[in-house]
Amino acid sequence: MRARLVLLVLAAVLAGLAAPAAAARTSLRAADPSVIRVGATYIGVQSTGAGIAVRQGSSPEAVATAPARTVWSDTRNLGEVWAPEIVLDGGRYYIHFSAGRAAAHRMYVISSASAATGYGAETQVALPDDKWAIDGSMFVFNGQRWFVWSGWAGDTNLEQNIYLAKMSSPYAATGPRYVVSQPRESWERVVGNPFINEAPEPIRDPDGRLHIVYSANGSWSDQYCLADLRLRAGGDPTYVWDWYKSNGCLFGSNRATMMPGWDPTLSVDGPGHHTFVLLNGDIATSPPAGPRFPFAYHAVAKGTPYTWENRYWYTGTFVWWGTTTYARANVPGPATDTGFSLKFFE
Repeated sequence: MRARLVLLVLAAVLAGLAAPAAAARTSLRAADPSVIRVGATYIGVQSTGAGIAVRQGSSPEAVATAPARTVWSDTRNLGEVWAPEIVLDGGRYYIHFSAGRAAAHRMYVISSASAATGYGAETQVALPDDKWAIDGSMFVFNGQRWFVWSGWAGDTNLEQNIYLAKMSSPYAATGPRYVVSQPRESWERVVGNPFINEAPEPIRDPDGRLHIVYSANGSWSDQYCLADLRLRAGGDPTYVWDWYKSNGCLFGSNRATMMPGWDPTLSVDGPGHHTFVLLNGDIATSPPAGPRFPFAYHAVAKGTPYTWENRYWYTGTFVWWGTTTYARANVPGPATDTGFSLKFFE
């Protein structure tokens, strides 16, 4: 009898280990999360369609159920308000966001000494060439403030590229813009018209190398996924061939587009437009190798029609994955680069 009981308990344990855990969906039906940690408080921002709201909680999950406080409204009728990003820089909070209609989308910024109050009127970010721009994120790397965003090369919507520029302040770039990624790989051209690289999020790996994790394929499809750009050791962030791209999606729901050795999601479809939950939003606080750290993303639950209206914020974890080779062909520079990549968990 005792042996049978032990076997039953063991079977139950093994069954529990084999059962996939459900993704941690928050109660917030929304897209494009941006969450940072300041002390013990987690601060998130979201678009309300015609404005921006801030939420504060004791965990990334708690942010979603915390009261939303509107900190900015589109009083000038700029248009669609997308993807606000919050960061603490020099003792002030900055929220960068895009607003506009059709080809008029540009990046704007508001700032305050307090996370959830005191923001003034918006200022358009002075970016090189003044082209369509969305999903901008400000960060500091090697003592230089940078801005990374998704935009068009010209004035028509042919494809969305990832651009990088140095910043003289949170309000203005200095010098030209540099393209660091274009959607030219087969796995990021499954869904297009236009083909898309967007939602770039910078992070520094345990070797001190810069990564830009971005979303590929159309956000209107379950092919939406996260991929990685890794700067070679000692590389120049403004030189496109110093960047190496992952050979497939690192976080996605379709096995055919995943990088070899990476598995698709079990509980969600089309995960993308994520945020690394960093202290003050500063990539200098990026996590070390070993432990898992939180991130948030939006996705649609499996079994649910894939529509923008069905997107929710989810929280998960990620870990640095060492000794990973990214390969490329028919471009300048070495064909391979080895270093840290990332693994994401629902």
